[in-house]
Amino acid sequence: MSLSSACRRAVAVTAGVTALTLGLALPALAHVTINPGSAEQGGFTKAAFRVPNERDDASTSKIEVIFPTDHPLPFVSVKPVPGWKVKVTEGKLPKPVTTEYGEITEAVTKVTWTGGTIDPGQFQEFEVSMGALPKDTDHLLFPVTQTYTGGEVVKWDDEPKADGSEPERPAPVLKLTPASAGGDGHGAASATPAAAPSAAATLAAPSVVPVAAAGADSSDGTARLLGGAGLLAGLAGLVVGVLGLRRGNRVS
Repeated sequence: MSLSSACRRAVAVTAGVTALTLGLALPALAHVTINPGSAEQGGFTKAAFRVPNERDDASTSKIEVIFPTDHPLPFVSVKPVPGWKVKVTEGKLPKPVTTEYGEITEAVTKVTWTGGTIDPGQFQEFEVSMGALPKDTDHLLFPVTQTYTGGEVVKWDDEPKADGSEPERPAPVLKLTPASAGGDGHGAASATPAAAPSAAATLAAPSVVPVAAAGADSSDGTARLLGGAGLLAGLAGLVVGVLGLRRGNRVS
């Protein structure tokens, strides 16, 4: 065998091994995640559960997200997803939990999306606004069940491993960090309720409150002020022109 033939064969083998390795690794990377993956303790956050479709011969038709009951969230609301129906399930907690909003005995335990599809090669994001985030833990786990049109059910509910390696079916994890110095821990204003209603009222009727465009009133006032100034300048120019015309007529 010539040297060039041996080199070509070595390159072909290496390429084949690389392709096989990548092919085996890709499915493991396409798991359900929560984005962003971190938020401040004690605050509110808006997060999206990103769900990819991992099958070539079936579509995702149902998504079920389990909410923690050991660290319940007093306020939960969902953003509508076109083509999907959402159901927010409440349940009694194993034991009451005391928060800054009072004692909580019931909370959202599950959110389910049905009626839509995520086709092969596509993904969908399901947004949720929630809070107040607990201050006595550094993470929250949100197990997800993904159902395909062919009847297959995949559970993304493995907890993080102690050694830091990724489990086979990792559950989405929201990492919680201490509130920034001088901050109130509420994060983005769009995710913070203007006035915190009672936990019972919020849980009974989850809703999404549109966020008004910041600075709309001030920009409108500025526009009116500039318009008024322009009108005054135009009137002044007209007066000067008339006076000049009269002077010209007198001279002639």
